[in-house]
Amino acid sequence: MPAANNDLIDQLRPTTLPVEQQTLFSAAFLEAFESSGCLGPQSGWLAQHQTLRSDSGDQEAFLPLYLKQHSYGEYVFDWLWADASERAGLAYYPKLISAIPYTPCPGPRLGLSDPDAESLLPALLEQLIGHAEQQQASSWHLLFADHPSRERIQRHWPLSQSLLERFDCQYHWFNRNYSSFDDFLSQLRSQKRKSLKRERRKIEQQQLRLNRLSGKQISSTLIGAFYDFYALTYHQRGRHPYLNRRFFEQLRQQLADRMLLVTAVDESAPGNPLVGCALFLFDQDTLYGRWWGGLPGYDCLHFEACYYQGIEFAIERGLKRFDPGTQGEHKLIRGFEPVKTCSLHWLKHPGLHQGVERWLAQERRQVEAYIEQARGLLPYRQSNC
Repeated sequence: MPAANNDLIDQLRPTTLPVEQQTLFSAAFLEAFESSGCLGPQSGWLAQHQTLRSDSGDQEAFLPLYLKQHSYGEYVFDWLWADASERAGLAYYPKLISAIPYTPCPGPRLGLSDPDAESLLPALLEQLIGHAEQQQASSWHLLFADHPSRERIQRHWPLSQSLLERFDCQYHWFNRNYSSFDDFLSQLRSQKRKSLKRERRKIEQQQLRLNRLSGKQISSTLIGAFYDFYALTYHQRGRHPYLNRRFFEQLRQQLADRMLLVTAVDESAPGNPLVGCALFLFDQDTLYGRWWGGLPGYDCLHFEACYYQGIEFAIERGLKRFDPGTQGEHKLIRGFEPVKTCSLHWLKHPGLHQGVERWLAQERRQVEAYIEQARGLLPYRQSNC
Protein backbone atom coordinates (compact mmCIF):
# COMPACT_ATOMS: atom_id res chain seq x y z
CA MET A 1 0.00 0.00 0.00
CA PRO A 2 1.19 3.61 -0.54
CA ALA A 3 3.03 5.15 2.36
CA ALA A 4 1.09 7.66 4.44
CA ASN A 5 1.44 11.32 3.49
CA ASN A 6 1.65 12.74 7.00
CA ASP A 7 5.43 13.17 6.84
CA LEU A 8 6.36 13.89 3.24
CA ILE A 9 9.97 14.79 3.91
CA ASP A 10 10.70 11.44 5.56
CA GLN A 11 8.80 9.73 2.77
CA LEU A 12 10.84 11.35 0.01
CA ARG A 13 14.31 11.55 1.47
CA PRO A 14 15.57 8.10 0.43
CA THR A 15 14.01 8.14 -3.02
CA THR A 16 14.47 11.53 -4.61
CA LEU A 17 17.76 12.92 -5.84
CA PRO A 18 19.75 15.01 -3.37
CA VAL A 19 18.83 18.68 -3.31
CA GLU A 20 22.31 19.54 -4.59
CA GLN A 21 21.41 17.69 -7.79
CA GLN A 22 17.70 18.31 -8.33
CA THR A 23 16.18 21.22 -6.44
CA LEU A 24 12.72 20.93 -7.98
CA PHE A 25 12.39 17.22 -7.14
CA SER A 26 13.66 17.63 -3.60
CA ALA A 27 11.57 16.79 -0.56
CA ALA A 28 11.82 20.39 0.65
CA PHE A 29 10.35 21.81 -2.55
CA LEU A 30 7.48 19.33 -2.83
CA GLU A 31 6.65 19.52 0.86
CA ALA A 32 6.46 23.33 0.77
CA PHE A 33 3.39 23.21 -1.49
CA GLU A 34 1.44 21.15 1.02
CA SER A 35 2.61 22.55 4.34
CA SER A 36 2.04 26.12 3.13
CA GLY A 37 -1.57 25.36 2.24
CA CYS A 38 -1.10 25.97 -1.50
CA LEU A 39 -2.36 22.43 -2.15
CA GLY A 40 -5.30 20.60 -0.65
CA PRO A 41 -9.02 20.07 -1.22
CA GLN A 42 -9.66 23.81 -1.45
CA SER A 43 -7.20 24.14 -4.35
CA GLY A 44 -8.34 21.08 -6.29
CA TRP A 45 -4.93 19.43 -5.78
CA LEU A 46 -4.97 16.47 -3.39
CA ALA A 47 -1.62 14.75 -2.76
CA GLN A 48 -1.81 10.95 -3.05
CA HIS A 49 1.86 10.09 -3.62
CA GLN A 50 2.65 6.47 -4.41
CA THR A 51 5.56 4.65 -2.76
CA LEU A 52 6.64 1.04 -2.76
CA ARG A 53 9.33 -0.65 -0.69
CA SER A 54 11.03 -3.95 -1.28
CA ASP A 55 10.35 -6.80 1.14
CA SER A 56 13.70 -6.12 2.78
CA GLY A 57 12.95 -2.41 3.02
CA ASP A 58 16.29 -1.58 1.43
CA GLN A 59 14.88 -0.31 -1.86
CA GLU A 60 12.14 2.18 -2.55
CA ALA A 61 10.35 3.69 -5.54
CA PHE A 62 8.38 6.92 -5.39
CA LEU A 63 5.96 8.59 -7.79
CA PRO A 64 4.49 12.02 -7.00
CA LEU A 65 0.74 11.92 -7.52
CA TYR A 66 -2.12 14.39 -7.23
CA LEU A 67 -5.85 13.91 -7.62
CA LYS A 68 -7.15 16.86 -9.64
CA GLN A 69 -10.63 18.30 -10.00
CA HIS A 70 -9.58 20.73 -12.76
CA SER A 71 -6.67 21.41 -15.11
CA TYR A 72 -5.32 24.65 -13.68
CA GLY A 73 -1.64 25.04 -12.81
CA GLU A 74 -0.42 22.22 -15.04
CA TYR A 75 0.76 23.99 -18.25
CA VAL A 76 -0.04 20.95 -20.37
CA PHE A 77 -3.43 22.04 -21.54
CA ASP A 78 -6.07 19.33 -21.86
CA TRP A 79 -9.23 21.45 -21.75
CA LEU A 80 -10.24 20.19 -25.21
CA TRP A 81 -9.95 16.59 -24.03
CA ALA A 82 -12.09 17.37 -21.00
CA ASP A 83 -14.71 19.06 -23.17
CA ALA A 84 -14.83 16.17 -25.64
CA SER A 85 -15.12 13.71 -22.78
CA GLU A 86 -17.96 15.60 -21.11
CA ARG A 87 -19.85 16.00 -24.40
CA ALA A 88 -19.61 12.23 -24.85
CA GLY A 89 -21.16 11.74 -21.44
CA LEU A 90 -17.88 10.71 -19.76
CA ALA A 91 -16.69 12.41 -16.60
CA TYR A 92 -13.14 13.72 -17.12
CA TYR A 93 -12.62 14.80 -13.53
CA PRO A 94 -11.23 13.65 -11.20
CA LYS A 95 -8.00 12.76 -12.91
CA LEU A 96 -4.53 11.85 -11.61
CA ILE A 97 -1.31 13.66 -12.50
CA SER A 98 2.34 13.09 -11.66
CA ALA A 99 3.93 16.51 -11.82
CA ILE A 100 5.57 19.27 -9.84
CA PRO A 101 2.66 21.61 -8.98
CA TYR A 102 2.60 24.92 -10.84
CA THR A 103 6.10 24.18 -12.19
CA PRO A 104 6.42 23.60 -15.95
CA CYS A 105 10.10 22.61 -15.79
CA PRO A 106 11.26 19.31 -17.30
CA GLY A 107 13.01 17.00 -14.85
CA PRO A 108 12.77 13.77 -12.85
CA ARG A 109 9.31 12.52 -11.94
CA LEU A 110 10.34 9.12 -10.61
CA GLY A 111 12.35 8.54 -7.46
CA LEU A 112 14.43 5.39 -7.04
CA SER A 113 16.57 4.71 -3.98
CA ASP A 114 19.17 3.04 -6.22
CA PRO A 115 19.35 1.74 -9.82
CA ASP A 116 18.24 -1.76 -8.81
CA ALA A 117 15.03 -0.31 -7.39
CA GLU A 118 13.71 -0.15 -10.96
CA SER A 119 12.62 -3.76 -10.36
CA LEU A 120 9.87 -2.29 -8.15
CA LEU A 121 8.32 -0.32 -11.02
CA PRO A 122 5.93 -3.00 -12.37
CA ALA A 123 4.34 -3.32 -8.93
CA LEU A 124 4.36 0.46 -8.40
CA LEU A 125 2.57 1.04 -11.72
CA GLU A 126 0.07 -1.74 -10.98
CA GLN A 127 -0.55 0.06 -7.69
CA LEU A 128 -1.09 3.30 -9.63
CA ILE A 129 -3.68 1.68 -11.91
CA GLY A 130 -5.47 0.20 -8.91
CA HIS A 131 -5.46 3.59 -7.21
CA ALA A 132 -6.97 5.21 -10.33
CA GLU A 133 -9.80 2.67 -10.22
CA GLN A 134 -10.33 3.27 -6.53
CA GLN A 135 -10.51 7.05 -7.04
CA GLN A 136 -12.70 6.67 -10.17
CA ALA A 137 -10.16 8.74 -12.06
CA SER A 138 -10.58 9.06 -15.81
CA SER A 139 -6.88 9.25 -16.59
CA TRP A 140 -3.29 9.61 -15.47
CA HIS A 141 -0.88 12.22 -16.80
CA LEU A 142 2.91 12.38 -16.38
CA LEU A 143 3.86 15.99 -17.00
CA PHE A 144 7.25 17.46 -17.99
CA ALA A 145 9.10 14.26 -17.15
CA ASP A 146 12.71 13.88 -18.25
CA HIS A 147 13.70 11.11 -20.63
CA PRO A 148 14.94 8.62 -18.00
CA SER A 149 11.65 8.85 -16.07
CA ARG A 150 9.56 8.42 -19.21
CA GLU A 151 11.69 5.58 -20.57
CA ARG A 152 11.53 3.58 -17.34
CA ILE A 153 7.78 4.03 -16.97
CA GLN A 154 7.07 3.14 -20.60
CA ARG A 155 9.27 0.05 -20.30
CA HIS A 156 7.32 -1.25 -17.30
CA TRP A 157 3.83 0.02 -18.17
CA PRO A 158 1.52 -2.89 -17.28
CA LEU A 159 -1.41 -2.27 -19.64
CA SER A 160 -1.83 -3.20 -23.29
CA GLN A 161 -3.23 0.29 -23.84
CA SER A 162 -0.01 2.22 -24.39
CA LEU A 163 0.84 5.60 -22.96
CA LEU A 164 0.27 8.50 -25.33
CA GLU A 165 3.12 10.95 -25.92
CA ARG A 166 2.39 14.65 -26.17
CA PHE A 167 5.02 17.16 -27.25
CA ASP A 168 5.28 20.90 -26.78
CA CYS A 169 7.89 23.64 -27.10
CA GLN A 170 9.72 25.68 -24.49
CA TYR A 171 12.67 28.07 -24.73
CA HIS A 172 15.89 27.37 -22.81
CA TRP A 173 19.23 29.17 -22.77
CA PHE A 174 22.38 27.04 -22.98
CA ASN A 175 25.77 28.02 -21.62
CA ARG A 176 28.39 27.23 -24.23
CA ASN A 177 31.28 27.87 -21.88
CA TYR A 178 30.82 31.64 -22.02
CA SER A 179 33.31 33.59 -19.91
CA SER A 180 31.01 36.62 -19.52
CA PHE A 181 27.79 38.20 -20.73
CA ASP A 182 29.80 40.07 -23.36
CA ASP A 183 31.22 36.75 -24.53
CA PHE A 184 27.64 35.52 -24.98
CA LEU A 185 26.72 38.69 -26.85
CA SER A 186 29.69 38.23 -29.17
CA GLN A 187 28.02 35.08 -30.53
CA LEU A 188 24.95 37.03 -31.69
CA ARG A 189 24.41 38.69 -35.03
CA SER A 190 25.29 42.38 -34.98
CA GLN A 191 21.72 43.69 -35.11
CA LYS A 192 20.52 41.42 -32.31
CA ARG A 193 23.58 42.18 -30.21
CA LYS A 194 22.89 45.90 -30.50
CA SER A 195 19.24 45.35 -29.56
CA LEU A 196 20.14 43.55 -26.33
CA LYS A 197 22.72 46.18 -25.43
CA ARG A 198 20.15 48.90 -26.05
CA GLU A 199 17.71 47.22 -23.67
CA ARG A 200 20.35 47.01 -20.96
CA ARG A 201 21.32 50.67 -21.44
CA LYS A 202 17.71 51.65 -20.74
CA ILE A 203 18.12 50.18 -17.28
CA GLU A 204 21.09 52.46 -16.65
CA GLN A 205 19.31 55.46 -18.14
CA GLN A 206 16.40 54.97 -15.73
CA GLN A 207 18.91 54.80 -12.84
CA LEU A 208 17.85 51.30 -11.91
CA ARG A 209 20.26 49.15 -9.94
CA LEU A 210 19.91 45.38 -10.10
CA ASN A 211 21.24 43.16 -7.31
CA ARG A 212 21.63 39.38 -7.27
CA LEU A 213 21.22 37.83 -3.82
CA SER A 214 21.48 34.26 -2.62
CA GLY A 215 21.71 32.27 0.60
CA LYS A 216 21.79 34.33 3.80
CA GLN A 217 21.55 37.54 1.77
CA ILE A 218 17.84 36.76 1.24
CA SER A 219 15.99 37.95 4.32
CA SER A 220 12.40 37.32 5.34
CA THR A 221 11.74 41.03 4.71
CA LEU A 222 12.99 40.72 1.13
CA ILE A 223 10.84 37.64 0.56
CA GLY A 224 7.84 39.65 1.76
CA ALA A 225 8.69 42.48 -0.63
CA PHE A 226 9.13 40.00 -3.48
CA TYR A 227 5.78 38.42 -2.73
CA ASP A 228 3.98 41.76 -2.91
CA PHE A 229 5.36 42.30 -6.43
CA TYR A 230 4.60 38.69 -7.42
CA ALA A 231 0.99 38.95 -6.21
CA LEU A 232 0.59 42.26 -8.05
CA THR A 233 1.07 40.52 -11.42
CA TYR A 234 -1.97 38.35 -10.66
CA HIS A 235 -4.12 41.10 -9.17
CA GLN A 236 -3.56 43.24 -12.28
CA ARG A 237 -5.25 40.46 -14.27
CA GLY A 238 -8.05 40.07 -11.73
CA ARG A 239 -6.74 36.75 -10.42
CA HIS A 240 -5.45 35.34 -7.16
CA PRO A 241 -1.88 33.98 -6.98
CA TYR A 242 -1.46 30.23 -7.01
CA LEU A 243 1.21 30.46 -4.31
CA ASN A 244 1.14 32.25 -0.96
CA ARG A 245 3.69 34.14 1.10
CA ARG A 246 4.18 31.20 3.44
CA PHE A 247 5.31 29.01 0.51
CA PHE A 248 8.13 31.37 -0.44
CA GLU A 249 9.15 31.91 3.17
CA GLN A 250 9.40 28.16 3.61
CA LEU A 251 11.58 27.93 0.50
CA ARG A 252 13.82 30.60 2.01
CA GLN A 253 14.15 28.61 5.21
CA GLN A 254 14.82 25.29 3.47
CA LEU A 255 16.47 26.19 0.16
CA ALA A 256 18.08 29.63 0.56
CA ASP A 257 21.40 28.33 -0.76
CA ARG A 258 19.57 27.26 -3.93
CA MET A 259 17.67 30.52 -4.42
CA LEU A 260 18.56 33.55 -6.51
CA LEU A 261 16.65 36.76 -5.76
CA VAL A 262 17.08 39.63 -8.21
CA THR A 263 16.02 43.00 -6.83
CA ALA A 264 15.59 46.23 -8.77
CA VAL A 265 16.11 49.57 -6.98
CA ASP A 266 15.19 52.99 -8.38
CA GLU A 267 18.13 55.19 -7.40
CA SER A 268 16.43 58.27 -8.83
CA ALA A 269 13.55 58.09 -6.32
CA PRO A 270 13.70 59.22 -2.68
CA GLY A 271 14.78 56.40 -0.44
CA ASN A 272 15.89 54.21 -3.38
CA PRO A 273 12.76 52.02 -3.25
CA LEU A 274 12.46 48.51 -4.61
CA VAL A 275 10.49 48.55 -7.85
CA GLY A 276 10.63 44.88 -8.87
CA CYS A 277 11.90 41.41 -7.98
CA ALA A 278 12.48 38.08 -9.69
CA LEU A 279 13.02 34.81 -7.83
CA PHE A 280 14.80 31.74 -9.23
CA LEU A 281 15.91 28.33 -7.99
CA PHE A 282 19.02 26.50 -9.16
CA ASP A 283 21.02 23.31 -8.72
CA GLN A 284 24.42 22.18 -9.92
CA ASP A 285 23.44 22.28 -13.60
CA THR A 286 20.39 24.45 -14.16
CA LEU A 287 18.83 27.79 -13.24
CA TYR A 288 15.03 27.58 -12.97
CA GLY A 289 12.81 30.61 -13.12
CA ARG A 290 11.11 32.61 -12.57
CA TRP A 291 8.52 34.19 -10.31
CA TRP A 292 8.40 37.89 -11.01
CA GLY A 293 6.64 41.15 -10.29
CA GLY A 294 7.38 44.84 -10.76
CA LEU A 295 5.87 48.27 -10.80
CA PRO A 296 4.67 49.58 -14.18
CA GLY A 297 6.42 52.35 -16.03
CA TYR A 298 9.98 50.99 -16.15
CA ASP A 299 11.12 50.16 -19.65
CA CYS A 300 12.80 46.74 -20.16
CA LEU A 301 12.88 45.94 -16.43
CA HIS A 302 11.18 42.59 -17.01
CA PHE A 303 13.78 41.53 -19.58
CA GLU A 304 16.67 42.62 -17.38
CA ALA A 305 15.45 41.07 -14.12
CA CYS A 306 14.06 37.86 -15.56
CA TYR A 307 16.44 37.04 -18.41
CA TYR A 308 19.70 38.97 -18.54
CA GLN A 309 20.42 38.77 -14.82
CA GLY A 310 19.69 35.03 -14.99
CA ILE A 311 22.07 34.57 -17.91
CA GLU A 312 24.82 36.46 -16.09
CA PHE A 313 24.28 34.34 -12.98
CA ALA A 314 24.38 31.10 -14.98
CA ILE A 315 27.66 32.15 -16.59
CA GLU A 316 29.19 33.15 -13.25
CA ARG A 317 28.19 29.85 -11.60
CA GLY A 318 29.07 27.68 -14.60
CA LEU A 319 25.50 26.40 -14.93
CA LYS A 320 24.78 24.57 -18.17
CA ARG A 321 21.20 25.66 -18.75
CA PHE A 322 18.67 28.35 -17.88
CA ASP A 323 15.03 27.21 -17.95
CA PRO A 324 12.96 30.39 -17.55
CA GLY A 325 9.53 28.75 -17.60
CA THR A 326 6.96 28.02 -20.24
CA GLN A 327 5.73 30.10 -23.20
CA GLY A 328 7.08 33.38 -24.53
CA GLU A 329 8.32 33.68 -28.11
CA HIS A 330 10.04 36.93 -27.11
CA LYS A 331 12.71 34.72 -25.53
CA LEU A 332 13.91 33.56 -28.96
CA ILE A 333 15.46 36.87 -29.99
CA ARG A 334 17.24 36.97 -26.61
CA GLY A 335 19.07 33.71 -27.18
CA PHE A 336 16.69 31.15 -25.67
CA GLU A 337 16.45 28.14 -27.98
CA PRO A 338 13.34 26.05 -28.75
CA VAL A 339 13.32 22.77 -26.83
CA LYS A 340 10.81 19.95 -27.25
CA THR A 341 9.13 18.80 -24.03
CA CYS A 342 7.15 15.61 -23.55
CA SER A 343 4.37 14.31 -21.33
CA LEU A 344 2.75 10.88 -21.12
CA HIS A 345 -0.99 10.23 -20.86
CA TRP A 346 -3.23 7.27 -20.09
CA LEU A 347 -6.94 7.73 -20.76
CA LYS A 348 -8.95 4.88 -19.30
CA HIS A 349 -11.84 4.96 -21.79
CA PRO A 350 -10.71 3.28 -25.05
CA GLY A 351 -12.75 5.57 -27.28
CA LEU A 352 -11.40 8.74 -25.69
CA HIS A 353 -7.88 7.28 -25.77
CA GLN A 354 -8.11 6.56 -29.50
CA GLY A 355 -9.61 9.95 -30.29
CA VAL A 356 -6.89 11.81 -28.40
CA GLU A 357 -4.25 9.62 -30.05
CA ARG A 358 -5.40 10.77 -33.50
CA TRP A 359 -5.50 14.38 -32.33
CA LEU A 360 -1.98 14.14 -30.91
CA ALA A 361 -0.59 12.83 -34.21
CA GLN A 362 -1.74 16.03 -35.90
CA GLU A 363 -0.54 18.25 -33.06
CA ARG A 364 2.89 16.57 -33.12
CA ARG A 365 3.41 17.57 -36.73
CA GLN A 366 2.47 21.15 -35.87
CA VAL A 367 4.87 21.26 -32.93
CA GLU A 368 7.76 19.89 -34.99
CA ALA A 369 7.09 22.41 -37.76
CA TYR A 370 6.93 25.24 -35.23
CA ILE A 371 10.23 24.25 -33.59
CA GLU A 372 11.92 24.20 -36.98
CA GLN A 373 10.50 27.62 -37.78
CA ALA A 374 11.48 28.99 -34.36
CA ARG A 375 15.09 27.94 -34.81
CA GLY A 376 15.22 30.26 -37.79
CA LEU A 377 14.47 33.21 -35.49
CA LEU A 378 17.44 32.66 -33.20
CA PRO A 379 19.86 35.60 -33.00
CA TYR A 380 23.08 33.60 -33.17
CA ARG A 381 25.56 33.98 -35.97
CA GLN A 382 25.12 31.36 -38.66
CA SER A 383 28.19 29.41 -37.58
CA ASN A 384 26.63 28.85 -34.13
CA CYS A 385 23.17 27.75 -35.25
